Amino acid sequence: MEFKKCARCGCFFMSNNDVCCNCETRDRLDIAKLNNILNENTDFNSIQDLSIASGVTFNNLNRFIRNNKIDGLNNDFYNLK
Repeated sequence: MEFKKCARCGCFFMSNNDVCCNCETRDRLDIAKLNNILNENTDFNSIQDLSIASGVTFNNLNRFIRNNKIDGLNNDFYNLK
């Protein structure tokens, strides 16, 4: 295990994850929300549009896409600006 800085809230913690235990739940909720939105509507032109529609911050959305956490989205979508 490494001493890391949480990618979501910035606190320091010991884990193999990229977020602290407090933010893991928030990540799971955001990922579920994004997956639901994308199952209902795939007509997003940019990650900014998806961020606005979902309420998930742009930074967290980028992190989820880079780490392949969202069903149906990969780094090709990440290249949209």
